[in-house]
Amino acid sequence: MDITNAPVAFSALSQPTRLDVFRLLVKAGNDGMLSGELGQRLNVRQNTMSANLSILLQSGLIRNERMGRTIRYFADYDGIHGLLAFLMEDCCGGKPEFCEPLIDQITCTPKEHKEDNDTRYLS
Repeated sequence: MDITNAPVAFSALSQPTRLDVFRLLVKAGNDGMLSGELGQRLNVRQNTMSANLSILLQSGLIRNERMGRTIRYFADYDGIHGLLAFLMEDCCGGKPEFCEPLIDQITCTPKEHKEDNDTRYLS
């Protein structure tokens, strides 16, 4: 995440429905949720939910997977981690690697996700 992408992520989260969707997907974890489930939980019409999901997808904070005729949405741990890393890149006297354990803890990055990811978020 960088100075160009971060405002897009913040803008996506600045709308109450999108923030609610993001929080539900974080809570759902690796199971994710279908757009219809999200709409029912939040009492949002399908076309409105589609527009909000599209904005969140563009922000890099959520991702989706097609499963047959349905699409399941998930919190994107890489995007969340990247946003937090961007916010904290100058912390700790210019030594962001000190903050990485905190960012990992905050994002609750699942162990299997960490094992699959060979790159580090902070440089």
